[in-house]
Amino acid sequence: MDNLYLLKYEVISHWIAVGFYILSTVFFAYSVSFKKAGALKYGMFLAIIGLIPHSIALGIRWHIAGHGPYMAKYEVLSSNTWVVILMFLLIGWKIPKLRAAGVIVIPLSFLMMTFGLFTNPEIRRLPPALSGVWLVIHILFNKLAVGAILISLGSAVLYLLKKKQGDKEFYRKLPSLEVLDAYSYKFIGFGFIFWSITVAAGSIWANEAWGRYWGWDPIETWSLITWLLYGLYLHLRYFFKWQGTKAAWMLLACFIVSVITIFIIPFVIQTLHSSYFM
Repeated sequence: MDNLYLLKYEVISHWIAVGFYILSTVFFAYSVSFKKAGALKYGMFLAIIGLIPHSIALGIRWHIAGHGPYMAKYEVLSSNTWVVILMFLLIGWKIPKLRAAGVIVIPLSFLMMTFGLFTNPEIRRLPPALSGVWLVIHILFNKLAVGAILISLGSAVLYLLKKKQGDKEFYRKLPSLEVLDAYSYKFIGFGFIFWSITVAAGSIWANEAWGRYWGWDPIETWSLITWLLYGLYLHLRYFFKWQGTKAAWMLLACFIVSVITIFIIPFVIQTLHSSYFM
């Protein structure tokens, strides 16, 4: 089948997925705003349905490009969204009381994807420097880290909402404040491990591609800053018993820095990584 013909279906599938994610967001927002716990299952169902055309779109692009969906904003942000939503759905299936976190995870995910869809969709071949198993490990664990961080953020936001409106019936059905706080802590622990692997695999790949493990490239520097901040968060929680509201607000601050690292620095600053992000 002609590649241009396939690309038409890739674009259509992407936008169908966005439509389902928007509907999913509506149900999650309705559930949290109007305290309707039953709407959560519809939000989950619509997100699952959206993942189907999203998977088809990424599969078509992978087939045409001859490499995974990790070249340029269009592919990077779409594949990030796919991983995040899949992680959330699996966790929501395993821990039903955390499904309300979808009010944060789903809209942030589809906004990330939509932004990517408005960028240049041109198919790009993989440069020689961007190859090898360490690059795949580097990219995969970065996406897993993004997913864990967003789910942790959702747990922290639910904690703050329940802390403020805990007398409402909907919030009483959520896990206790202590459990939400613990989930937020645990998912950041996973995110920190995934981020550590991202940095380590990236260093090994950099040595293979550019002949050095570390060069203080802006993306390398901001990745290190983000890693240190999440490490500080975990350190304060474990050794100084930070928990509750102040831990949730610190997590929000760390999240802002990670947004700068993942979604701003790679796309606005010319670096050695530009052939991957631009």
